[in-house]
Amino acid sequence: MSPKSRKRTLNKLVYRTIDARKDVKFTRPGLRLGILFALVVLLFSSLLMRLWFVQVLNVKQYKKAVNVDTVRVVPIPPVRGLIYDRNGNLLVGNQVVEEVTLSRQVAKSNPSVVGNLAAILSMTPQAIYSALSNVNYSIYQPVPIKTDVSVQTAALIEQDQAQLPGVQVVLTTQRYYPYGDLLAQVLGYVGNITGTELKEPQYKGYSPTSQVGQAGVELTYEKELQGTPGQIEYEVNSLNQPVKILSRKPAIPGKDIILPIDASLQQQAEQDLANQIQSLRSSIDSTTGLHPPATAGAVVVMDPNNGHILAMASYPTYNPALWIGGISQANYQAITSAANHEPLLNRAISGEYIPGSTFKLATATAALNSGLISPYTQFDDTGTFTIPQPCSGKCSYHNAAHEALGYLNITKAIGASDDVFFYTLGYDFWINRNKYGQTPIQDYAAKYGFGQLTGINLPYESAGRVDSPQERLKLHQMAPTAFPNYHWYAGDNIEMAFGQGETVITPIQLADAYATLANGGNRYQPQIVAEIANADGTQVQTVQNKIEATVPLPSTTRNTLLQGFTNAIDQPYGTAYGIFQNFPLSQFPLAGKTGTAQTNHVEPDSLFVAFGPTNSPKYVISAVVEQGGYGDLGAAPIVRNLMSYLMNNPPPAITVPKASS
Repeated sequence: MSPKSRKRTLNKLVYRTIDARKDVKFTRPGLRLGILFALVVLLFSSLLMRLWFVQVLNVKQYKKAVNVDTVRVVPIPPVRGLIYDRNGNLLVGNQVVEEVTLSRQVAKSNPSVVGNLAAILSMTPQAIYSALSNVNYSIYQPVPIKTDVSVQTAALIEQDQAQLPGVQVVLTTQRYYPYGDLLAQVLGYVGNITGTELKEPQYKGYSPTSQVGQAGVELTYEKELQGTPGQIEYEVNSLNQPVKILSRKPAIPGKDIILPIDASLQQQAEQDLANQIQSLRSSIDSTTGLHPPATAGAVVVMDPNNGHILAMASYPTYNPALWIGGISQANYQAITSAANHEPLLNRAISGEYIPGSTFKLATATAALNSGLISPYTQFDDTGTFTIPQPCSGKCSYHNAAHEALGYLNITKAIGASDDVFFYTLGYDFWINRNKYGQTPIQDYAAKYGFGQLTGINLPYESAGRVDSPQERLKLHQMAPTAFPNYHWYAGDNIEMAFGQGETVITPIQLADAYATLANGGNRYQPQIVAEIANADGTQVQTVQNKIEATVPLPSTTRNTLLQGFTNAIDQPYGTAYGIFQNFPLSQFPLAGKTGTAQTNHVEPDSLFVAFGPTNSPKYVISAVVEQGGYGDLGAAPIVRNLMSYLMNNPPPAITVPKASS
């Protein structure tokens, strides 16, 4: 190609490039308009889609949101269930009372009503304003100002409505106790739900104004007794004021609880316990020469064949009506004060006592079942047992009254409550621990239920404790100063074997252990509730009997033990023989055991437990009197009186009430 031709071709390429640039420049405004148009279309499409979603697809949700703004739901508390004894006697009911209420809106717009109402109710205006400011009450309903007003007060309010706008007298219910203080610690009480309780899962669905069980059966069976709340739906205006009722759902009453308790037997048990304590306080203990303080006590009556509690008494007691409407500070201090011996405490399940010789049941069972002794083994009781040398510390132990009973076997040792015999068992187990194990007595104590919860359907039960090397170490770790020596020696095993040392049990455990022996080896869970029924009387649930453990009691062992505990009552050398003189043992034979527990006080705690009739046991009774002296003089008379009562007044079969009112 010639130079001229190459120049001509290059010029054409340059011009084409320039023309192309011109074309691009010319078309750019159109492109921008196209993009803008597309964006506008996209935005309008999104807006239309959103409107369609809101107005068509999500209309139900937004209707609900609007309704939430205009509708308020107020709960209706249910009527609490009732509590009966086995005979259908009402133990805890609901009493209809008149309650004075005041509208917050009216009080705000017409303040004079507060002063007028305060004068009629003998309250201060500040007290009424305090009630009105209680956030637990809905703003859409009148606020309770005073409950259980007199008929005269209600009439004054009705007559003076012109001066009391917004004030109403309405009917409501509150707990009442037809038998007064009977069974107070078992039944328990109700009170306003606390903020802490409202956060707990078991109170889900409760309102801030709910009344809930705080102790006893009222607490354990709260869900059954409470019932199901109803509700009222209010339409409200922009000022949150109710305009009209939209709907009403009635509350479902709580279920009724039927206890295996016999109210008449319970009255007898509480009366016998209180009378014996008062009698002891005015008597003279021949051993100490002092009046026994007899500060408090407890009684448990149980059916050994199913674990049903027939009576449960704790002294001192109180009237649960003190809690109605809120307990005063003075009354609360009175029922929880140590100076008053804590009437609120249910000693039958929460009182912990050194068992003394009543613990010999566990030691004797271990000795017979392990083969340490036979029913015919005899020891010579010289009045003293001495640990062979080498020995340091306490090496000699004697009988409580320094008596010497000579040669005796286990049946006589149980009947006479011979300590030397059981010292020997404790020592022999200790020196032969390679053969019988480290804790044979403790193992049988556990089978009988000592040192563990019985599982009774009541709150605040104590587990007690069976002394052992492990328990000593725990005590030392918890309180080194109080329990400096956590080592275990022969003397510790000896003391544990006859119910002293650091072992503590509860009256319910004592009854349950001897009930196990009485029925042949089945340890039942004690039951304080037998039936749960609807308010119309239809049965809902029968509380099933439950066997917690089985104690191996071959006939040789059981017959030997039974004879020993029978000896305690019907043989002249028996520790309870004197108390049961003139009792018709031929008609109603009994077996039992005294216990005299040495404590830090001058007077020992007094314990006694018995069951009968021995050929077919129906009842077991345990009794404890704190600082009541020897077991035969302190606690045994209570049991004798109750056995006499039961012989003539056996509890009838359980009755489910036809209907509650």
